Amino acid sequence: MSTLRLPIETFIDRLSRLTPEERRKAIEADPLPANVGALLDEAAAEVGDKPAWNFFEAGIVTTYSELAAEVNRTANALRAWGVTRGTHVAAMLPNIPAMPTIWLAVAKLGAVMAPVNVRYTGRELRYIVNDSEAAFLILHADYRELLSPDLDSAEQVLALPAGRIALLGAEDAGPYRRWEEIAAGHSPVLSLDYAPGHDDLLNIQYTSGTTGFPKGCMLSHRYWLSAGKVNGMRDGKRLERVLASTPFFYLDPQWLLLLAFHQRGTLFVANRQSASRFAGWLAEHRIHFCLFPEVVYKQPPSPRDADICLRRANIYGVRKEIHADLRQRFNAPAMEAFGMTEVGPTLFVPLEATEMVGSGSCGKPTAFRECRIVDENGTDVPQGEIGELVVRGKGLMQGYYKKPEANRDSYFGDWFRTGDLFRQDERGYFYIVGRLKDMVRRAGENVAAREVEAVLKNLPAVMDAAVVPVPDDMRGQEVKAYIVLQPGQSQDDAMLQAILRHCDLNLAAFKVPRYVEFTETLPRTPSEKIAKGELIKAKADLRVGAYDRVDGCWR
Repeated sequence: MSTLRLPIETFIDRLSRLTPEERRKAIEADPLPANVGALLDEAAAEVGDKPAWNFFEAGIVTTYSELAAEVNRTANALRAWGVTRGTHVAAMLPNIPAMPTIWLAVAKLGAVMAPVNVRYTGRELRYIVNDSEAAFLILHADYRELLSPDLDSAEQVLALPAGRIALLGAEDAGPYRRWEEIAAGHSPVLSLDYAPGHDDLLNIQYTSGTTGFPKGCMLSHRYWLSAGKVNGMRDGKRLERVLASTPFFYLDPQWLLLLAFHQRGTLFVANRQSASRFAGWLAEHRIHFCLFPEVVYKQPPSPRDADICLRRANIYGVRKEIHADLRQRFNAPAMEAFGMTEVGPTLFVPLEATEMVGSGSCGKPTAFRECRIVDENGTDVPQGEIGELVVRGKGLMQGYYKKPEANRDSYFGDWFRTGDLFRQDERGYFYIVGRLKDMVRRAGENVAAREVEAVLKNLPAVMDAAVVPVPDDMRGQEVKAYIVLQPGQSQDDAMLQAILRHCDLNLAAFKVPRYVEFTETLPRTPSEKIAKGELIKAKADLRVGAYDRVDGCWR
């Protein structure tokens, strides 16, 4: 029987008659499925013939019954390979059905997935596999060259034997295993003498976070179940057609899939994000729910913009000046929300609160979340004053994997420190006003300044480096690097190109600085930290005086 205790239509109809605060309480009171695998099995039992997902660009449609059977076959394949409860499995796959199928199979076994961004370099892949202590790696054959030794970036050796590495889509796997051979011939029935619980770990999800190299957020079954349920139910709307336009190694498509499962709906999956095709996808597939990127608003208007039948669109950090026009142009009930990998869905503006359109508010706490605004000591600031947003509640991350210092610094007691500056108005609405984090937010990607700086400083010719964000109309922010060269090194084109080649070898493309500026010194604080605030305030336009890698010119 469904954990909702009522047919989905009846439950949502009940929610639709409640106020946002009443819906919050009803969602919290309604029990979660036993685990992520149980959610799929319950959906398959109720709506087995309905499509669970549609990879529409590849023409692949899978029903709930077919998916449940394939997940069980994959789980049995993983078991035969040696994966069991608690085993860590890294996966570097594009947006193909195998990626979420393996994730769901890992969930059924009570194992742990470490998804890897397919744009990562060999250095970054080695870091994720080793840091997560992955015992197995499943890699698409397109990225096979990342397994080859790279003397320019071999900061770590991949700590896995060849028999624990599987290549998907390879005709000849060489010393490794072919995933197709591992996955072939297994039963669609899975029999286990245990069941994962809500607090069993499911993901080590890597995020750039606030400082340093990526940190692995430990995310449980409870985290994922509640994230999908909260996002899907908090407006009391039936959301049968859901769009996932970003890759499955990111956080969002994973909870969007579970949102569809909770709703007994269908997830429509794109190969990759496309600003020019996004509105067309919404219209063609009659999407009910999506995450609406601001860059779509920058596309030329189309007659199809008005054909959209969205019932809710989450927007994140959209300029308040365009909010009302975006809603009107795309016939989109788009409302602000706030969340992050560490805490999942946290704030949202209810659909009923149309008076908040264009206010810039991220909303009020969603189900399972409490929020406060505090000073540097963790003490509440007076209402209306600016402080750091802290969050607590059921289903937050269980901490950063093997990072005791980061865990110590990221909490005030059981309140997670978001690193974001907020204020709260007299009605209880929260507004983000800035960041404490030393990072660049580029086109939805968190780029930790410290990681880019570390890579730059690994180049012998570079004595010091500082990375700051540069405002950008298209991508929100771009990465700029200030470079101090070693004595005797020339600030010439050859040096510039050597720096950029080094970055290309060691960083995902979205992390490579777009702007590079040579400088003789970097400003310092009394404690000898780089005073990035002074760098940012030194020019009205941070592009001036820098080389623009994209346009190939000095500004």
